[in-house]
Amino acid sequence: MSEMIEIICRNTNSKILVPFGSTLSEVIKFAGIDSEHQMLGAYVNNKVRNLNYKVYMPKTVEFFDIINPNGRRMYAMSLMFVFYKATKELYPKSEPIIFHSMSNGYYAEIKNLGTELNKDIVVQIKEKMQEIIKNDYPFITKNMPGIEAMEIFKKVGLENKANLMKATHKLYVDVDYLDGTVNHFYYPLVRSTSLLNVFDLVHFNGGLLLVMPDKKDPNQLLKSRNKQEKIFSVFQEHKDWVNILGTPYISDLNKVVDNKEHIKLIQVSEALHEKKYSQIADEIYKRKDSVKIVLLSGPSSSGKTTSCRRIATQLSVLGFHPIQLSLDDYFLDREFTPKDENGNYDFESIDALDIELFNNQIMQMLNGEEVSIPRFDFITGKKIFDGRKIKANQNAIFIVEGIHGLNPKLTANIDKSQKYNVFISALTQISVDEHNLISTSDNRLIRRIVRDFSYRGYSATDTLNRWQSVKEGEEKHIFPYQENADNIFNSSLLYELGVLKNYAKPLLGEVPESEVCYSEAKRLLRFLANFRTIDDKSIPPTSVMREFLGGSSFEY
Repeated sequence: MSEMIEIICRNTNSKILVPFGSTLSEVIKFAGIDSEHQMLGAYVNNKVRNLNYKVYMPKTVEFFDIINPNGRRMYAMSLMFVFYKATKELYPKSEPIIFHSMSNGYYAEIKNLGTELNKDIVVQIKEKMQEIIKNDYPFITKNMPGIEAMEIFKKVGLENKANLMKATHKLYVDVDYLDGTVNHFYYPLVRSTSLLNVFDLVHFNGGLLLVMPDKKDPNQLLKSRNKQEKIFSVFQEHKDWVNILGTPYISDLNKVVDNKEHIKLIQVSEALHEKKYSQIADEIYKRKDSVKIVLLSGPSSSGKTTSCRRIATQLSVLGFHPIQLSLDDYFLDREFTPKDENGNYDFESIDALDIELFNNQIMQMLNGEEVSIPRFDFITGKKIFDGRKIKANQNAIFIVEGIHGLNPKLTANIDKSQKYNVFISALTQISVDEHNLISTSDNRLIRRIVRDFSYRGYSATDTLNRWQSVKEGEEKHIFPYQENADNIFNSSLLYELGVLKNYAKPLLGEVPESEVCYSEAKRLLRFLANFRTIDDKSIPPTSVMREFLGGSSFEY
C-alpha cells in the first residue's frame, strides 16, 4: 500500500489523504471539487503551481480557475505559447512578438513573415491554433542548468531569453515545451492545450489581437469596451521610441547599466516627459479662448499629482494663472457615502463625490465669484471649510485632478468647449522579451508598494491585499472613460523598474508565507530579479518618480 499524505483543501474546508506523489489534478478528484469552470492551477502553501505539480509532503492547497487573476494569467501565457507555436509551424522564419495588452486581449505583430500580414494569414494562424488546442498537447516544463537552457534558446533563435538568463546568472532555469516547440514563460502554464478553447485571433491595425475570455463569463469572448485608438497610438509611439533608444527588452536595459550609460538614459527619458508636458500646455494654449478647465484622470499610481503640477508649471510659462483642485476634497461626508454589494463604503464610485457642490463652485468661480473651497478630513470623514478661498482672475485656468476627471457625469453642467481632458497612465515601454510583456498594472503596483510604505506606513502585504479591489474599481470607474481624453500622457519611464527594485525588494521580502498574497510577492521578486539595479541620485526633483521615491520639489 502506498504512503498517504495529508492535504488541507481550502476549497472544501477539509482534510484529505492522497497517495504520495499525487499530482494536483489527482488531488482535485480526491477532494471531490465541483466547479463551474475548469481548474487551472492552485496555491500550494500560497505558492502558485500548475496542475502537474506533485505533492510529496503535507500541504495546504487552494485551487483556482480563470476567474482568479492568477488563473487568468496562466491562461494568457499558455495561449501566447500556442500562438507562438502555430505561427512558427506555418512560417518557420517568422518572429512573433507580443507587445502589450488591450481592452480585450493582447496586441502582437509578426516580423520576417515574408509577406504583408493580412486577414487570410490571421485566419490561417487561428485555425492552426485551434488544431493545436484540439490535439490536447501537454505543456511540459523542464528545469535544467542555465548554461544548457541558454544553448537551447540560442539554437531556436530566442536570443533575448538567452541574454537575459546570462545576465541574471541563474544556475537552473525552467524551459517550456509544447509538442517539441521550445519557449520560456515567466509563469506556470496550464496542464494542456484543451483548456484553452475560448479565444479569438483578429487582424488589428497591421498586427493581431489575441482575444481572451470574458472575465465574468469565461465561456464567452471578452468584448472590447471601445476601439481604444488613442491608447493604442500612445503604445505605438513609445514602441518606436524604445526601439530608437535600443532598449525594447530588459536585456537591452541591463546592457545600458553595465556600460554605465544609465544616467544618459535617465536624462533622455525625463526630457521626453518634459517635452510631452510642454506639448499638452501648447495644445491648451491654442484653445485659450474657450478652455477654462483641465481635467486630469488616471488609475492608481499613474503619477496624476506630479503631472498636475508639471502641466500647471508649463501653463504658467504661457501666461496662465493655474488653480489646482483635487477631487479628493469633494468627497461626500462619510454617512452619505454609497456602499457596494458587500455593504462596504464604495470610495471608488463617482457617487462618493459631492458632484453638486463641485459643479456649483466651478460655475461660481468661472463667473468671477470668490468661493470657499473645502478640504476633506479623511480621519473624521467630513468636509472642512477652513478659510481657503479662491477668486479666479482673468488669466485663471482650473486644473482638476482625480480618478473621475474624465467621467462626463462629473462636469455635466459645464460646456464641453470649456474642458480639456488629460488621461495619465503608466503604459510600460519595455518588455521582458518577445513573448513576456510587462503588465502596466504590475508597473503601477510596484510604484504603489514603494509609495504606500514611505508615505502611508502600509506594508507590502497591505498593498497587495488591496490591489485586486483597486483594479476592479479602475475597470469600473476609470478605464471606460480614457478615450474621452484630448491627450493621453504616458508617465512610465524606461529606467524606473531598475530604480524601484532597490525599494520594493526588501518590502516584498517581508511578506510572510502565511499570507495569500505571498504568491504575488514571490512573483514580483522573481520579476524584479531580472533588472540591473539603477541608482536614483540622477533623477531630478520634478520627476514623476519622486512622487513615489521621495525627494520631490513639489508639495503633495
